[in-house]
Amino acid sequence: MTPSPSPPLQAPETPRDLVGIGIGPSNLSLAALAHPLTTLDTVFYEQRPAFTWHPGLLIDGARVQVPFLADLVTLADPASPWTFLNYLKSLDRLFPFYFAERLHIHRAEYDAYCRWVAGRLPALHFGHQVDAVRWNPERDVFEVDFTQLDADGEAEALGRTYTRNIVLGIGTRPHVPEPLRPLAETPGVPVLHAADYLDHREALLAVGHVTVVGSGQSGAEIFLDLLRHRPAGRERLHWIGRTPAFAPMEYSKLGLEHFTPDYTRYFHALSESVRDRLLPTQWQLNKGIDATTLAAIHDELYRRTLHGGWPDTVLTPGVRVRTAGRLATTQVELHLEHLQQGTRTRLTTDAVVLATGYRERPLTPLLAGLDPYMRRDSRERPRVDEHFRLVLDPSITTTGCHAYVQNAELHTHGVGAPDLGLAAWRSATILNSLTGTDPYPLPARTAFTTFGLEQGRPQVPPTRRLRTLTPLADGNGI
Repeated sequence: MTPSPSPPLQAPETPRDLVGIGIGPSNLSLAALAHPLTTLDTVFYEQRPAFTWHPGLLIDGARVQVPFLADLVTLADPASPWTFLNYLKSLDRLFPFYFAERLHIHRAEYDAYCRWVAGRLPALHFGHQVDAVRWNPERDVFEVDFTQLDADGEAEALGRTYTRNIVLGIGTRPHVPEPLRPLAETPGVPVLHAADYLDHREALLAVGHVTVVGSGQSGAEIFLDLLRHRPAGRERLHWIGRTPAFAPMEYSKLGLEHFTPDYTRYFHALSESVRDRLLPTQWQLNKGIDATTLAAIHDELYRRTLHGGWPDTVLTPGVRVRTAGRLATTQVELHLEHLQQGTRTRLTTDAVVLATGYRERPLTPLLAGLDPYMRRDSRERPRVDEHFRLVLDPSITTTGCHAYVQNAELHTHGVGAPDLGLAAWRSATILNSLTGTDPYPLPARTAFTTFGLEQGRPQVPPTRRLRTLTPLADGNGI
């Protein structure tokens, strides 16, 4: 019998300035930048017992696809104590990192850095599951109900806190395509999402045939890892994906300017219909494969041809899974369709890894109490303003209270919404908006590209005036 939760925790009478819901990289960035603002009363809740960042994908050698300067704080406050470089300094690793000459760090190292920050911020409360958010019109504050969990994840106590502002950073969840959902949800069936890859890696290396579905970075990394650890000539690997090619991510200098505040502001100003048409065409900006990973896959495949023969692998882009089912007790049958040829076939495999990405967690279940106050677009998605605030009824916003979102605004702010490189800028924007001041002055211009036909010339930041040097007098020197 499960014991009843303890009586509710006493809610503080004075409302907090900010309650953060979820502690992933986005809200961790916000908490780190809020920490030195001592006049702000903040608290962040996370139901997990500790910080983790995609633990199932911390594959040896896998790197973060943004430079290390895109840490939690640097692009808003390079003097912050929570920079990645200060993390290295605390471990006496600055010189090794300097000589390693790495712009892109290992994914496991980014995770370790985030855990280092999370372990030192007192406003973070893990093991706290937020259950509901409501508006209290009598007090003009938000009510946040939560459950405090014990070490086993069981309810230990109920609590409530009041706050003038909330920020939702509840992140994303693994996406399983509809044809494969029944199999992925059935215990014992060898169909799993890439998010759980490392938990099942040894079993995958032991089975006869493995199929990787998904032509993005995770699919490429998993295919490469399996390839490197299966015997030559007996690899028995399939890699399929819907995109027309195993295509490299757009990583040109001007292409990367789509991940700047300038582009985010441009995208937000477009009409809803234009934004919805534009996003699917930009998949190579954030869903392509790092060129070095593609090169490593080709190198490994080529190496296996040196003594004659070809590796037992099939790599086919432009393929979708129509249906899927169990075959006997241990195998899976995939019904495939080639999108360009219009041809169909069946593939029998012993295990399937779904590198099919992530989707934003819906805000509706958590914000059901705010539903009467929320303003939505034509597709019933929450509207989000340029300051990352949910557009709520004026009865709330005129009180100075707001609900902010992080990494839940792809439809309003574009491809940079989930990008780690914009986390610090977004957090600084939120804090500037929340405080009504500029604790973090932000640049007026961040891209050489002018994305639209604007009135007048693009803003050019003023040139810094250099101190005039007094020339040395002719004649006797020192």
